[in-house]
Amino acid sequence: DALVPWTLKRRLEDEAPTHFEAPTGNRHAIDYEGAGAPALHIRVQELFGLKAHPAIAGGKLPLTLNLLSPAHRPIQITRDLPGFWSGSWAAVKADMKGRYPRHPWPDDPANAPPTARAKPRGT
Repeated sequence: DALVPWTLKRRLEDEAPTHFEAPTGNRHAIDYEGAGAPALHIRVQELFGLKAHPAIAGGKLPLTLNLLSPAHRPIQITRDLPGFWSGSWAAVKADMKGRYPRHPWPDDPANAPPTARAKPRGT
C-alpha cells in the first residue's frame, strides 16, 4: 500500500472505482474481470431516474450493465441506458409487470424515482 503515492492512489480510485453508487444510494461492485468488463450487475429499478449511462475513467469508459429483475435474474445487457429506456424498456416492462406486480414499472423510467424495494402492500 505504501508503495503507491497517495495522489496516484486517489486518482486510481476516481478513474477505476471498485464500486458504483446507484441512484438509490446502494453501492454495487464493478466487475473488472468478467465478459464485457467493466461490468455492473444491478436490479433495473435501482437505475430509475438515471438519464446518462454510467461510466468510469472520467466518463470515457461506459459500464456494461447487466440489468436484473427483482429476483436478480438477467433481463438485458446494455451499454446504452438512455437507448434502453426509450427502446426495449416497453417490452421488458410488459413482461416484468406480469411477473413482479408488486414492483414499480414506470412508463418513463429516466424520470421515475429509483427504488430497491417492492411497493407497499395495498398500492
